[in-house]
Amino acid sequence: MKWIFRGLLALAGLVIVLVAGFVAINWQSDIPLEALTDRWAQPPSEFINVDGQHTHIRDEGPQNDPVPLVLLHGTSASLHTWDGWTAALNDQHRVIRFDLPGFGLTGPRKDNNYTKEAYVRFVMSVLDAKGVDRFVLAGNSLGGNIAWTTAADFPERVQALILVDSAGYPFQATSVPLAFRISQTPVLNQIMKNVLPRSIVKSSVENVYGDPARVTPELVDRYYDLAAREGNRAALRARFEQLHPADDIDRIRTIQQPTLVLWGAKDQLIPPRNAELFARDLPNNEVVIFDDLGHVPHEEDAVLTVAAVQAFLHKHESQVFRNNELHTVRF
Repeated sequence: MKWIFRGLLALAGLVIVLVAGFVAINWQSDIPLEALTDRWAQPPSEFINVDGQHTHIRDEGPQNDPVPLVLLHGTSASLHTWDGWTAALNDQHRVIRFDLPGFGLTGPRKDNNYTKEAYVRFVMSVLDAKGVDRFVLAGNSLGGNIAWTTAADFPERVQALILVDSAGYPFQATSVPLAFRISQTPVLNQIMKNVLPRSIVKSSVENVYGDPARVTPELVDRYYDLAAREGNRAALRARFEQLHPADDIDRIRTIQQPTLVLWGAKDQLIPPRNAELFARDLPNNEVVIFDDLGHVPHEEDAVLTVAAVQAFLHKHESQVFRNNELHTVRF
């Protein structure tokens, strides 16, 4: 019996040593905002105060555009996810994008409120601060959920809607990014307050791409640095606890604005089946499916996906939409 007891003690000691070594190697304390701005807030970035929230924003393109395009990123992303679309669009369109509270350089909310209602209020406060009355609203994943809710709440201000692999309906993921799983797992999510393995960040980004080979070291750097921004890891845990994206899906049917639904056929998080649900319930819609792209198609292949956006915006400007018809295009 003694040798069994000693063996168990030795095993426990080995586990402790391995865990301690893992924590020591992957220790990453929160990074203050000031240490991140030189790399991730280059011009045209600016910071504005929105209802007491220090907000990272980029406002590009012709400032006299009467109906700007507003872009909302998804969970654990940032305004940088729209770099490709912005570069293609800002010669003719005013493009406004910002880091939502809890993410990017905007960082956590002081009141720890990450409900969808709080996000909608924040979006409208940003646009009020910018003097924007009417706009086209686009969003990916969480950003899509916020976008369609805003369109339902403020139909007189949201002129058209672009949903990119949007949250909203219930879904069954075939694969969830590891960082998301850890953030929702008790004990582990507490350990991750000061531990951030780069391998987990890399794996999580690769998980949302149709082709993981497209994930570059610089892309991983960005997601890693902004995840470690002071307060963001705690905010992510709170966001998962508070936000229930499928709690008001009946409101989707009330949306009358012209809507473009974009989806990556290789999305493992929110399956392409959900594009069909949006198409079913949105009366003025066009659906575009990208066969080789994943959950963030706008980031994975900006050139391909923005072409559909440009065509949609051209139709919107010309007011040429065929109501109550579904037009599905595959690239």
